Amino acid sequence: MESEHLILEILDPDRIPQIFAALGTDAEVYRWLPFPNPVHEADLTKVLKGFIADTHSGVRIAYAVILKATNKAIGTTSFLDLNPTHHSLEIGSTFYAREYWRSYVNTECKLLMLTEAFEVRKVERVTIKTDSMNERSRAAILRLGATFEGILRHHMRRPDGTWRDSAYFSILSPEWPAIKEELENKLNLSRVKE
Repeated sequence: MESEHLILEILDPDRIPQIFAALGTDAEVYRWLPFPNPVHEADLTKVLKGFIADTHSGVRIAYAVILKATNKAIGTTSFLDLNPTHHSLEIGSTFYAREYWRSYVNTECKLLMLTEAFEVRKVERVTIKTDSMNERSRAAILRLGATFEGILRHHMRRPDGTWRDSAYFSILSPEWPAIKEELENKLNLSRVKE
């Protein structure tokens, strides 16, 4: 998938050093993720090789998020919980280098993924979830136009052993045209400001 500034390519081991170089060991980047903060590149490599194995087995499609201008990966995102029977999927495992937070990157990335989901894969529902305590992520999901559905209590364990409640959001296919237009407008506004 490709847009004006980004390329989403299937995650490959060759991109892992670039992703680690972009993210480093910034604890805030990994704070809400379901794996411990990596201390060394090998720690993140283990996690991302798991994403790659999941992609090969068909339970996930993991992507490297690449800046076109530099051809460098700045993070990753995935399609998860692929359910062709019920025409649904989840977008998740999204994390970028902190310098790209609150920039065009998430809007452009999600526009690519949602277009793929609704217009190519013809899904009825896209789920997006996050730790209920992750206010930054919850706000970003709402800015995409997703609808908050509720909290799934004690949904999963955090790396520190505490229970995570997950905040669930969704976008349905009838909502997609208006959401797509709004995301495109946001990107056009950001281009005007450049």
